[in-house]
Amino acid sequence: MDSFSSPSSGSSPKLSTDDIMEQLRTQLAQAYAEEFLETVRGKCFEKCITKPGSSLSGSESSCISRCIDRYIEATGIIGKALFSQR
Repeated sequence: MDSFSSPSSGSSPKLSTDDIMEQLRTQLAQAYAEEFLETVRGKCFEKCITKPGSSLSGSESSCISRCIDRYIEATGIIGKALFSQR
């Protein structure tokens, strides 16, 4: 059982709100990193790797780099827009 689903008992420490929030932040950061890697693999590699082989060509490498840069830029813009509405 994890700390969220374990029953309360005298021997287990009680988590503070700050501890729970920190755990949530860590889990969200991990989920974001996994989503980013999945997007890069699923979209950028599929778009940019035209002839799979043992190494990347210069154009494939440049394409992947640009694709990753655009994804980072887009997620930053979306994040700013979402947080500025609050």
